[in-house]
Amino acid sequence: MKDKMQLRLAGSGGQGVILGSIILAEATLMEGRKVVQSQSYGPEARGGMCKAEVIVDSEQIDYSKVEKPDFLLALTQESLNKYAPEVSEQGIIMADESLNIPGSVRADNVVRVPILKTARDVVGKEVTSNIVALGAINAVLGLASESVLEKAVMLHVPGHTAQLNTRALKEGVKLIKNSGKKAQGRRISA
Repeated sequence: MKDKMQLRLAGSGGQGVILGSIILAEATLMEGRKVVQSQSYGPEARGGMCKAEVIVDSEQIDYSKVEKPDFLLALTQESLNKYAPEVSEQGIIMADESLNIPGSVRADNVVRVPILKTARDVVGKEVTSNIVALGAINAVLGLASESVLEKAVMLHVPGHTAQLNTRALKEGVKLIKNSGKKAQGRRISA
């Protein structure tokens, strides 16, 4: 992983994007990196578009807003259309496989992953899509060890859902590992 990464996670309210970014930031912090996390969502909250941002660096972070994302997670078409053009040319866009990739996308790498379908059909609860996404994101970017990411997840989910969320995290990792895509710095090779 490079020294500084700017990540944006986007979707609609209720998909757990904000919680996902908090967990990702916590796991990265546990690994000894500097990190800031921020979020925003529309007045309608549940169902409206929301985004959360995480900046990870080995040095002190002076500005807490993502200026040019190196990574975008998009769980809705609206969020993909809005934020994909802002991703750096060497950045990575991870989009749910149900989304159409806009022709204007400048990112070198687009990873289409069945996040929502996996949460719904494999894990059995669509509300775990954010945790499935975290597993996939970490498998691509290598922000934290799998055990540290799992620990961060457990700090933020109700105890009675631990087994379900552990499964969701592992399924997210499998989505990347089974596809043959591997993180190499900021690039993904098939």
